Amino acid sequence: MIFARVVGNVVCTRKDEKLVGTKLLLVQPVNLEGAAQGTPLVAIDVVGSGEGELVLIVQGSSARQTRGTEGNPVDCTIFAVVDTIEKGRETIFSKRDDFTKK
Repeated sequence: MIFARVVGNVVCTRKDEKLVGTKLLLVQPVNLEGAAQGTPLVAIDVVGSGEGELVLIVQGSSARQTRGTEGNPVDCTIFAVVDTIEKGRETIFSKRDDFTKK
């Protein structure tokens, strides 16, 4: 599982029939401080996330293990929207207080 920030939408007017009706989003992997790490990725969104949200993604065979992606040609899936992150006894991220969202 990888933390990522949704940074945009990907629109494809032509795509494999198994992907028709799916939402594709551009996600930027981030560290716990919110700093970008690595290259942005295109992910299938199965939870209804939106631009600016902190999400959890999976890649590889794990990306095809949700109800919405099983048997589909996907390599990256958004499977959760992060509400809070606690480390020790400290809340280090709260969606309610996330001012980095646009």
